[in-house]
Amino acid sequence: MKMPPGIDAPLGMIEPLLIVSILGILLLLVDLLLPHGKKHHTAWLALAGIVYAMIRTAAQWGQFQVGYSGMVVLDNLSTALNMLFLASTGVVILLSMPFLKKEDVEPSEYFALLLFATAGMMILGSGLDLITLFLGIEVLSISLYILAGYRRDSDASNEAAMKYFLLGAFASSVLLYGIALVYGATGTTSLVRIAETVSGSSTMPEGLMFAGVALILVGLAFKVAAAPFHMWTPDVYEGAPTPITAFLSAGPKAAAFAALLRTFFIGFGPIQAEWNTILAVIAALTMTIGNIAAIAQTRVKRMLAYSSIAHSGYVLIGIVAGGAAGGAAAVFYLFAYVAMNLGAFAVIVLLEHKGERGEELRDYAGIGFRYPVIGALLSLFMISLSGIPPTAGFMGKLYLFGAAVQSGHVLLAVIGVLNSAISVFYYLRLMVLMYMRDEQEALPAIRVPLALALCLLIATVATLGPGLWPSGLMEAAREGMRALFS
Repeated sequence: MKMPPGIDAPLGMIEPLLIVSILGILLLLVDLLLPHGKKHHTAWLALAGIVYAMIRTAAQWGQFQVGYSGMVVLDNLSTALNMLFLASTGVVILLSMPFLKKEDVEPSEYFALLLFATAGMMILGSGLDLITLFLGIEVLSISLYILAGYRRDSDASNEAAMKYFLLGAFASSVLLYGIALVYGATGTTSLVRIAETVSGSSTMPEGLMFAGVALILVGLAFKVAAAPFHMWTPDVYEGAPTPITAFLSAGPKAAAFAALLRTFFIGFGPIQAEWNTILAVIAALTMTIGNIAAIAQTRVKRMLAYSSIAHSGYVLIGIVAGGAAGGAAAVFYLFAYVAMNLGAFAVIVLLEHKGERGEELRDYAGIGFRYPVIGALLSLFMISLSGIPPTAGFMGKLYLFGAAVQSGHVLLAVIGVLNSAISVFYYLRLMVLMYMRDEQEALPAIRVPLALALCLLIATVATLGPGLWPSGLMEAAREGMRALFS
C-alpha cells in the first residue's frame, strides 16, 4: 500500500465513526430525560443513526486517504467493511427490541454499548497501525464483556461475561506484548513501515520479529475463535443473551478478521512464507475441531458456537491463499456468513419471544409443520451455512476453495471440502427434526413482531441474493482488496 504525500485528514474521513460514537454518547444523555415507560424509543433512535451512518459510509466508496499520522486509512476495503459492521449492528438492534421488552431491562445503556462496540469494529476496519488496531480491539472488547453479562440476574450470563473477560484480557495482553516485540525489532508500529523495514533491512533482529508476529497471531486468533484458542466460544455464546450471541458471531468476528487481513497482508506480507504454513495448520484445525465438536452438541446455541469456530477456519483459507483473490474470497465469505448466521439467530430469538424453549435440539421437533414459514427460513439458513446452492454460503466456499487451489494449497482446499461435508450432518439434523412430526399437529401462525420480521427479511435477501447473483458482492470485495494491494 502506498502512503500519499499528505498525512493530515479532515474529520470527514472518519465521519461514520464519529456519527456512531456521538450517537452512543447521545443515547446515554437521552436516557436521563426519558421516563421509564418511554426508554424503549431509544432503539429507534439508535437504528436511525445506524442507517444515517450507512448512507454516509456509502458516499465514501471510491475514496482513498491516509490520515492522522498514517494511523487510519479510508479505502474501499474499510468502506465495505464499515457497511458490514453497521448493517450487522442494525439487524442486532432489531433483534434486541422484543428481547429487551420481554426481559424488562434498561435499553439505553444496551444500545449505547452496541454502538460503542460498532465504533471499535470500525476502528479495526480502517486501522493502519498496530496501536490503532489495539485501540479498536479494546473498545470493542470492553463493550462486549459488559453486553455478555447484561442479564445481571442470570448466573449463566454472569459466568459467560467473567470467562470472556478473563480470557479476553489475557489474549489482549499477549497481543500487546507481540506489538511491543515487533516495535522493538522494527522501530515502528505502522503497518506500511513495518513492511518496508522487514523487506529492506538486513540488520533487523529476526528472532524478535518472529516472536512478535507469533504473539500477535495468537491474540488475533483468540478474537476470531480459531483453534486452539477457541475455548471461550461455546460457554460465552450459550450464556450471553441471544441477540448478543448473534452479535458476537457476526460483526466483531468480521472486525477481527479485518485486523488480521491488514496486519498480515500489509505489515507481515514480505514474510508470508514464514507464517503461511502455521496459519494453514490453524485453519485446518479450526475447521475440523469446530465441525466435529458441533456434531456432539445437543443445545442449539452451543452447536452454532462450534459452527462459528468452523467458519472461522473457512475464512482463514482465504488469508492463507493470499493475494487479491484469497482476500476477496475471505471478504465475500464474511458478508455471507454474517447474513446467514444472523438469520439463524433471528429465528431462535423469535421462538424465545413466542415462548418456545428453543434451547435443545429436540425443542425444534415439528417446528416446520407448526410454523411453516419459520421452519422454511431456518432451513434456508442451515442450507446456506452448510454450503449448499443456491445460497451465499455455497458461493463463498466456492470462492475460498478456488482461491486455495489457485495458490497451490490443494490439501487445505480438500480439508475444507471434507469439513463442509461433515457440517451437512448437523445442519440437516436440525432440519430433519423440524419436519419429523405429522402435519396434523400444525398450529395457527404466530404473530411476528415488526422488528423480527425486518430481521428475517434482511437476512433472507442477503443469504439468497449473493447466492443467485454473486458478481456484485464479489466485485466489491475485489475492489476492496485492490485498495489493499495498490
